[in-house]
Amino acid sequence: MLELAQWLSDQQVTHVAMEATGVYWKPVWHVLEDAFMLILANAMHIRNIPGRKSDTNDATWIADLLALGLIRSSFVRPRPFRRCAT
Repeated sequence: MLELAQWLSDQQVTHVAMEATGVYWKPVWHVLEDAFMLILANAMHIRNIPGRKSDTNDATWIADLLALGLIRSSFVRPRPFRRCAT
């Protein structure tokens, strides 16, 4: 995760969008939240056209939506409150 953060920084990335799938987004969020503008997208809101589905196609689709400002971010509790949540 730290290598990912460094690579994104080296590429001069400022915004990162990710799909909220289960709890898999959480460790990525925790590592990146201080350095990047993060957007957590509800999978139902960014659904791609059915067909050739792959992680690469999904990532490209999410990047395109992010570049166009078409992703509404899901609510993520601020850091102090996440520790209190069960």
